[in-house]
Amino acid sequence: MTVQLPLVPGYPRLVAALGAAGLSVSDVVHLTEYASSFDGLDAARAEVLSGPPVPVSRVPVEAVVGSDAPYALGVTVCPGGGEPAGDGVRVADGVAYLPGVFTTEGDFREQYRWCLDRIVGLLAGAGLGPESLVRTVDYTATATRTEYPRCGRPRKEVLGTGPVHPGAAGILVDAPVAPGARVALDAIAATGPLQVLNPGWARYDTLTYKPAVRAGDKIFGAGFGALDPVSQQALHAGDLTAQTAYVYRGIEAVLACGGATGEDVTHLVEYLTPAAVADYPATAVLRKRHFPNAVVDALVCSALLRPEFLIETVPTAVLK
Repeated sequence: MTVQLPLVPGYPRLVAALGAAGLSVSDVVHLTEYASSFDGLDAARAEVLSGPPVPVSRVPVEAVVGSDAPYALGVTVCPGGGEPAGDGVRVADGVAYLPGVFTTEGDFREQYRWCLDRIVGLLAGAGLGPESLVRTVDYTATATRTEYPRCGRPRKEVLGTGPVHPGAAGILVDAPVAPGARVALDAIAATGPLQVLNPGWARYDTLTYKPAVRAGDKIFGAGFGALDPVSQQALHAGDLTAQTAYVYRGIEAVLACGGATGEDVTHLVEYLTPAAVADYPATAVLRKRHFPNAVVDALVCSALLRPEFLIETVPTAVLK
């Protein structure tokens, strides 16, 4: 069974964090590096990890909430470490973990298409196709907000017409993962049959992502913001607590479609705008009430795709 560790404040502390969970570096199946600068991280990682390459995603963030470390690690582990599959992909417990992808060549749409094609290539090396994707998360700059709708066409061309599309999130980060990179894309896939989870929200009928996808006993959610799914209007502008409560209720409604509850949520990634950071501690009671068993990664991004949003939450659940 895969497990998400609480955020680890740097590679020097990774071995100790794994040991505290009764695990070792050989059990790591995916790493996410949350940082404002990635200088020196390749060397730091090489000092700790050995053996087959572990897929690594690099996510530029303004800060990690509650940490003064220069960077933090999101660590996914599975006893035995799963199996290498193709070019840097690791398959564990029915899930294919991919490295993050980006390019520095071309305009926004060209880079987005390149990232999708690269993901398809990585999946093919693992014997999978784009229909196996369960989640994508893209990171673009605030300046690309007006261009962002242009990614819809390459997604349709590469991901097809469905009926299953992955959950998805779009996060705005003004420090690129590398100079010239206008988008970075993370993705994970599953090896078995997939089920779309949707409470009946018609807006998803024409989109290349869905509210959530169930793969076996796991549910991979999209990014949830305070958006009315019928009117498509942003709600509770300027009120983080109200937005958070709305987001959590929406997540629970989607989970129910797959026979899950908030108690089944094992991991939340929460992206906060700078304006939301001061009020974020006040939302802890909501997380405890709705998702008492979740490990939470709280990150400060530059902005979110809807300017009214203060928070976007990406949930993962495992049915007991």
